[in-house]
Amino acid sequence: MQTLAHVSLLSCNTFGMEAYAAHYSELHREEELLSLKDNPAYSSGLFILGGGSNILLTADVPQWILHNKIGGIERIKEDDSHVWIRAGAGEVWHRFVLYCVEQGYAGVENLSLIPGTVGAAPIQNIGAYGVEVKDVLEQVRFFDLEQQAFRSFTQAECRFGYRDSIFKGAMKGKAVITSVTFRLDKVPVFHTSYGNIRQELEAMGITELSIKHISDAVIRIRSAKLPDPKKIGNAGSFFKNPEVPDAVYLSLKEQYASLPGYPLDNGKTKIPAGWLIEQCGWKGYREGDYGVHKDQALVLVNYGKASGADIAALSVRIMDSVKQRFGIQLEREVQIIQPA
Repeated sequence: MQTLAHVSLLSCNTFGMEAYAAHYSELHREEELLSLKDNPAYSSGLFILGGGSNILLTADVPQWILHNKIGGIERIKEDDSHVWIRAGAGEVWHRFVLYCVEQGYAGVENLSLIPGTVGAAPIQNIGAYGVEVKDVLEQVRFFDLEQQAFRSFTQAECRFGYRDSIFKGAMKGKAVITSVTFRLDKVPVFHTSYGNIRQELEAMGITELSIKHISDAVIRIRSAKLPDPKKIGNAGSFFKNPEVPDAVYLSLKEQYASLPGYPLDNGKTKIPAGWLIEQCGWKGYREGDYGVHKDQALVLVNYGKASGADIAALSVRIMDSVKQRFGIQLEREVQIIQPA
């Protein structure tokens, strides 16, 4: 494994922030993890990098950046109803989704065009349009940095929550995910009730559903409302959609008749963070080279030479305004990398 010093991370994060890694290596094979401790850079600490689509760099990174590029997609078993697919953690998530759609394997089509890698998917428990990765995940294989050994967690052991998992909790900083195994359906169960999927399918003239049609509809919706990071620096949705007790939602609904909400099974209602932010007047806000996207209030953007610190400070101002007006504390989805 080659290790380089003082490496630019400009091309490694979708916000387009210029920052430097003290040490940088690319991880292509599982077995390379067994010799991590032999590298002099190990003493500076490890920072595992995937697609760079869920981070905001506000300073140079003093740790050793290990850029996970373990690839590969393989079918490992099947039965009459399901097929099990194992994908390397460094595979691009959307490429993996398209592979499944092309093969006729159902379950991830609603998660089309989500940026990032396969390895990042279980960390965040990514989700969109009524589907979360936990719904199709069978197993996560990882290298335990404390035990210096490979381990696997089942779906239950991953302790999934809303945009949450054990890898953001008890195992944070202790695991390098190497592959993820998914159990997908041969006979699809279509999820079209969340968001604008039905309307988009109608606009496409679709009368007979398929996972390809749903994937295409999701791609069209996301492409229309989310900016392309190659053109405008961003990390997609910057904030989580808050979940509040049903009574709190009903009380707010009396004050704000147009307040949208999605009932959950746990006595709570999910409220779109984008709606809350837009009501506070932030949609389309711009200050210099940073701001809030004009079409999607959930997305903070770098129009050119903004600093990560400026965008981080803007996120605090947005959270404060939502808290003051609605009494709801927003949480970030994006991980902010602060100065050491």
